[in-house]
Amino acid sequence: MKYEKLFTPGKLGNMTVKNRIVMPPMGTGMAAADGEANDQIIRYYEERAKGGCGLIITEITRVDEQYGWGLARQLAVTKPGMINGLQKLVDTVHKYGTKILVQLHHPGREGHARLNPGKAQIIAPSAFVTQRCDEMPRELTVPEIKEVIGKYITGAVIAKNSGADGVELHAAHGYFINQWLSPFSNRRNDEYGGSFENRMRFITEVIYGIRKFCGKDFYIGVRFSMDEMMGDQGLSIDDGVKIAQYLEKIGVNHIHCSVAIYESGYNIIPCYVFPQAPWKQLTKKIKEAVSIPVISINAIKEPAVAEQLLEEGVCDFVAIGRGQLADPEWANKARRGEDLAIRKCIGCCRCIDAISYGKHMECSINPRLGRELELQKPEKIGGGRTVAVIGGGPAGMQAANILAQKDYKVVLFESNPYLGGALYTASKNILKEKLKWLIDTMGFELEQLGVEVRLNTTATVENVKALDPCGVFICCGGSHIEPKLPGIDSPKAVRVKDYLENGAEVGKKVAVIGSGATGIETAATLAARGHDVTVIEMLPEIGTGVIARVLGVLIARLKKAGVKLMPGHKLTAITDTGITVEKVEDGSSVEMEFDSVILALGIAPKKDYAEEFASNFENVCIMGDAIKSATALEAIKLGNDYAWVFEG
Repeated sequence: MKYEKLFTPGKLGNMTVKNRIVMPPMGTGMAAADGEANDQIIRYYEERAKGGCGLIITEITRVDEQYGWGLARQLAVTKPGMINGLQKLVDTVHKYGTKILVQLHHPGREGHARLNPGKAQIIAPSAFVTQRCDEMPRELTVPEIKEVIGKYITGAVIAKNSGADGVELHAAHGYFINQWLSPFSNRRNDEYGGSFENRMRFITEVIYGIRKFCGKDFYIGVRFSMDEMMGDQGLSIDDGVKIAQYLEKIGVNHIHCSVAIYESGYNIIPCYVFPQAPWKQLTKKIKEAVSIPVISINAIKEPAVAEQLLEEGVCDFVAIGRGQLADPEWANKARRGEDLAIRKCIGCCRCIDAISYGKHMECSINPRLGRELELQKPEKIGGGRTVAVIGGGPAGMQAANILAQKDYKVVLFESNPYLGGALYTASKNILKEKLKWLIDTMGFELEQLGVEVRLNTTATVENVKALDPCGVFICCGGSHIEPKLPGIDSPKAVRVKDYLENGAEVGKKVAVIGSGATGIETAATLAARGHDVTVIEMLPEIGTGVIARVLGVLIARLKKAGVKLMPGHKLTAITDTGITVEKVEDGSSVEMEFDSVILALGIAPKKDYAEEFASNFENVCIMGDAIKSATALEAIKLGNDYAWVFEG
């Protein structure tokens, strides 16, 4: 077996887990409105259990109906009536030999009153506003503390009665239990604050209470932030070691290591800028300090990295979170050594972004995420009839994939010598190498499905007609926008595609025009290569449309590299010495000296090209950049969904 340690069974308390792969808790927004486990969320977890995962820890599961809402559609264990739905979930997961823990959660000061019934004010150990939520919590009295402890115990009892293998306490990321542990958020001077022992009192009473009502052998794990990354204000890794040792002493069955709180930046959910295993040294310190099993989150995308962490003794189990969102078959494919077949998470953070906007989770590269019940298996109705797909970008590749699964003979035309479309261009930036994983895997899928891929072949009405297709999918992408400005044909002007794909030479001092994802990522690439870079953006803010979590990391990186950011400035001309820009606010003109000007102004659809096919064929689907500029998620989802319903 390729990954021997990864697929060696492991012990968690009295449980034997079939492998070392854990699906950590991730909010889904898929439960019923009242928090009951419904068919949608059951199907979501079922696919990951069927996909080979050894242990599933449910999403943040609400214990407090009055003050504890973390999501609008969040699993809950607040009422006995929820046992039936949860039992169905547990039984479904168990069917595949997978263990399941219920993670007990309370947001505390990281909540929002608007989510609570009657918009009840959020609660916390101490009353001060969080940077993230910007709401004043109410400091709890001691009798109220006891009441909330009781709610955790009730949640554990409900989980036990549902047949779950145990519970995990969420004590990380600045949520409620974390707030008691940390001197940053716990500013009390009574028996629940001040000293280490007092700050540990809340979680201690929760654990002892669960043991009392669920039995001394009932399984309890704890997920905590081993380092809050708040400097001197919060918990350091040394504090994390001390907490882990204390938890072991009072009978906790596992330590699930995470990092940071929401107020410490973007480390909680690392985006694509982060390497894999960024926290392994911190995790190893915890592992060396305790004898109970340690589960590690570490932004793991590839099975080889997971195996390495186990080999190096960093942890006992590896948490593969977003990896199993992107590909529910991650574990089975890893077990078979089919690394190329895994659609590996590209770290775009679209999943958490969707949750932030009150939607269920979405994934840029897995269009079925959250729709597993709706989109179960493509129906084989093609009968070998031919479908032409024009364009080998993400929309075209996904459409071809689904059409082939439906038993159509698919011919894909791509004018370039490579697949990927705009993804291929973006992958040439130093921060986006993970996009190459996606392109390679989607190409491999097409090969396995028998799709005929014609590279270096521009689709024409004539060569498509020669196929006599029953349908034509137009996924031809778009053209890079080039404004009609003085000097646009100057040697100083470099198209971003030419720089990234063809290595077009640029001078020392470079202006990047446009601050979309491609623009600011190209700016980061240029800066890393030693160029003096300025980003010019017409809109009042840099990075409009880029996911906030990703944008924050990118902006910090650009500023650290000395990149100058100029929002609110419109390019008006490229001159012999540089550029002329207009300050949008007052219309004033500014001349600036640059050696080169990179144009990264976005994509315009190839409407005329698409319409030529639309007017010559009956069953035509136009999608992606061929209609309007689209994200990878939008393109892949459109390709998927159009192909799913296509009947030819």
